[in-house]
Amino acid sequence: MSPNNAQDEFLKGIWKENPVFVQVLGMCPMLAVTNTAINALAMGLATFFVLVGSSALVSLFRNVIPKQVRISCYIIIIATFVTVADYTLQALIPEVHKELGAFVPLIVVNCMILGRQEAFASKYPINLAIADALGTAIGFIFALFTLGAVREILGNGSLFGFSLFGANFEPWIVMLLPPGGFIMLGLILLCFNWLTEKKKNLNTQMQPLKG
Repeated sequence: MSPNNAQDEFLKGIWKENPVFVQVLGMCPMLAVTNTAINALAMGLATFFVLVGSSALVSLFRNVIPKQVRISCYIIIIATFVTVADYTLQALIPEVHKELGAFVPLIVVNCMILGRQEAFASKYPINLAIADALGTAIGFIFALFTLGAVREILGNGSLFGFSLFGANFEPWIVMLLPPGGFIMLGLILLCFNWLTEKKKNLNTQMQPLKG
């Protein structure tokens, strides 16, 4: 496979096939831990580590793992990386680890990660598997951080704990609650789809000029 294919696999996960904004995967952590930007970033980085590591390992052993037990093997591999991520967060940033709670261990059952192993990593060489995992993971971090940052700014008037608007700001408390997460995610999806459609229409208009 040429390097251009690896680049395409990397880029598609960030925007064209974004796991949250396009495929609507990983909604549980997306809504549960994005009440602050730091929580969203920590969850995104933990998922990044698990997805890239497990994709590399699954691709490396794709010709060795029996098809009959492939799902069980994928879950064992994913669980190993999740355990490492969980203990690392607990050791380095225990406050954030406590905020994330059970959602770090639940990365094991994130359909986005298992889906990439079954649909891609188990079928392609390691360089393409890593490129695909990197793009998907960065796209997931982008989605998590976008929602977490907006919710923290509107709901607390701060970003990463630093006040942005001073003492006179009246926080939108609803943004820190589950309903606020649903509302803001819907608005972000609306903007994302509008930008995608606008770009598609622009490309359509440009095609006759190129011809």
